[in-house]
Amino acid sequence: MRNHGAASLLAGESLDSYSQAELDARIALLEAEIVRVAAHRDRAAAHRLAADAFFKPKTP
Repeated sequence: MRNHGAASLLAGESLDSYSQAELDARIALLEAEIVRVAAHRDRAAAHRLAADAFFKPKTP
């Protein structure tokens, strides 16, 4: 598995100095990133399925 860079840094960061509004904003950004990553994963899966179907051996 790859190093997760920014995600690893965020996970270890202390949240004590953040206000509630800042925490809400951070949550919104992280949720948006989750949606972006999930959409990319879904596109990659669809691409893989299409490639598998295209290159599937033809049966007589």
